[in-house]
Amino acid sequence: MTHAALDALTQLIKPETLMWLGFGVLVGMITGLLPGLSGAAGLALLLPLVYGLEPAAALAMMVGLLAVNNTTDTFPSVLIGVPGSSGSASTILDGYPLAKKGQAGRALGASFTASMIGGLIGAFALFAVLPIARPLIVGIGSPELFMLTLFGLSMVGILSRRKSPLKGLIVGLFGMMFSTIGNAPAASEYRYSFDSLYLAQGLPLVVVILGLFAIPELIELIRSNTSVAGGGTTLLTSGRWQGAKEVLHHKWLVVRSSIFGVVLGAIPGLGGSASTWIIYGLTTQSYKDKSQFGRGDIRGVIGPEAANNSDNGGSLMPALLLGIPSGAGTAVLLGGLILVGVTPGPILLDRQPDLILVIAWSLALANVLGTAICFLLTKQIAKITAIRPGRLVPFLFVAIAISAYQASQKPGDLIVLLAVGAFGWVLTIADWPRAPFLIGFVLGPATEGYLWISMSRYHFDWLLRPGVIALGVLIVGVIVLAIRSRRSGGLGSKWIGAGRPTVHPQPPPPSPAPSLRSEVE
Repeated sequence: MTHAALDALTQLIKPETLMWLGFGVLVGMITGLLPGLSGAAGLALLLPLVYGLEPAAALAMMVGLLAVNNTTDTFPSVLIGVPGSSGSASTILDGYPLAKKGQAGRALGASFTASMIGGLIGAFALFAVLPIARPLIVGIGSPELFMLTLFGLSMVGILSRRKSPLKGLIVGLFGMMFSTIGNAPAASEYRYSFDSLYLAQGLPLVVVILGLFAIPELIELIRSNTSVAGGGTTLLTSGRWQGAKEVLHHKWLVVRSSIFGVVLGAIPGLGGSASTWIIYGLTTQSYKDKSQFGRGDIRGVIGPEAANNSDNGGSLMPALLLGIPSGAGTAVLLGGLILVGVTPGPILLDRQPDLILVIAWSLALANVLGTAICFLLTKQIAKITAIRPGRLVPFLFVAIAISAYQASQKPGDLIVLLAVGAFGWVLTIADWPRAPFLIGFVLGPATEGYLWISMSRYHFDWLLRPGVIALGVLIVGVIVLAIRSRRSGGLGSKWIGAGRPTVHPQPPPPSPAPSLRSEVE
């Protein structure tokens, strides 16, 4: 195994292969910076370039894009409260409040460091899982997958504790209801399509995310007429390194979140946005002091961001070893593999295991390279928090509208964007949580599909499977823990009202520093 890993590294460090890896990293950073553009969209742009390339170079380029897309998508999530991709939506809950307090650099530094470590753990997991990958993945059946989706749905109550578990449940059910629009996953029929060809395909995830999180924030920026940072001084240079140190301080949170990210990423339907919400819920339950989560707690940035990048290592496992894509990004990657003459699945593990190791090395190297570039760009890009809304919002709205239109390139995308945006804004001003809606929308189709398969194959016998029982106990434990924590007062009144963060507060500067707004204007 060691000899094969060294051979794969030798293939990767060839000048031509490194050049294509760097190009993939550059494109991935750009797509991550633009709100709504996912790794799948970036990979689709790169597919025409893979013709004529050596398999190692083509794979390095595509994996380089996937690796850093989940790193740079933190910029819009933290700085302006607009999700760079579906996987970074949960980062808004604590990253954006930190930016409002003038601590954007701190949040970004913690995010980049956690993402890099998570990506390295994901790459290591891809190395380690090769000998046992096939029986491990095949052993997970539809009943266990159904229970895992229920586990994700159990996060609804946890994420809505500041508002009300009942409100969160209602909003989560609305999300599941909206996910049923379009063709049914287990029958040849269309639901709630109203004879519309657009609705027959269901609501695009990217459009729903942008409408739910981006549009309300733009409206609030216009209403407040103040910059994101509120006119305060942002200590960008020192803040980013402070954030990096805090990641090392919470090293076990990083490791735990990364491992969970790998596991959830390897399960089709649970990677990406779903896994980061699950990790955020688990992170909030891992500490006694929960009072600052949702108001600018650095731990709420570290946990999801570590999982967001380690998810790549997990999602590549079923894609490469079984030929089963875990999401849109890995589906496009499989198409790229076929274009260069590589057949994904067990035959790849038997005949070309060196290419899998090239992918693992590319994943690790791209994460390190992307993190280094992001640290260099933090000070310049974070100045966006000081731009006046009158200058910033029009540009952002156009960018968001273009990103939403790319979902299916139909006018319906823009209509849904505005409709969901209005719904999200109503939830905001009514003080109802938005995160449960997204969880229900993302997990709804998977929950329905896995339940239908389980019932058709096993009837009710699947309820007695050991994995199902174990996951059921885990779900009950999470719910009981959330209820007990709420009754103890840790999740009560401390969540309401203003306050300063208690976790590593930003020290005051020794002397007054010039406002960022003056630097920008």
